[in-house]
Amino acid sequence: MSAQAEGGPGPVGGRGTATGGHERAVGEGAADGQRHAGGQARAVLGHADGYEEQAYYRPLWIEEPARRRRLPDPVRTSAVRAVLIIAVTLIQAVIAFLSTLAESWLAFPMVLSSVASTVVATWAALDVWVTRQVWNQRNGVVSEPSSTARTLRRERRRARRQTRATERAQERIRRQGGTGQLSHP
Repeated sequence: MSAQAEGGPGPVGGRGTATGGHERAVGEGAADGQRHAGGQARAVLGHADGYEEQAYYRPLWIEEPARRRRLPDPVRTSAVRAVLIIAVTLIQAVIAFLSTLAESWLAFPMVLSSVASTVVATWAALDVWVTRQVWNQRNGVVSEPSSTARTLRRERRRARRQTRATERAQERIRRQGGTGQLSHP
């Protein structure tokens, strides 16, 4: 049991510290009985004859499960494309503004190109939305009776059942040694 858990003060320097007083106490939110010394975490254990420290190593990072599911590939691709186009548009707008302030010859072409880029950036943002809607419709995320995904899945199941039935019939004919087989498949 640690000295801090018992309510007593933990060692700050001198006896019981491995670093000779060059350690700092852990801030709020850390577990009781832990100290950091030289970037290494240490557990402080209280005993009747004094304090003893045991070194243990903390991982550099702790992986946490994702809070949201990953975007589908087509949606993610269009989102990345949109972000890049919007970034270029913003850079063009800043250059157009600064060159206008500097009364440079570059101001007019940059204003024209940033207007065109604004149209393209708007299209890219709409493309993300449309791609997401299409993906949801095709892959069954929308659970409405009129969903296209439901009919597509029904058709795929029907096609799989039919191919399995024909495969079973062909296998049955092969096992019978070809008797009763028609002249063409």
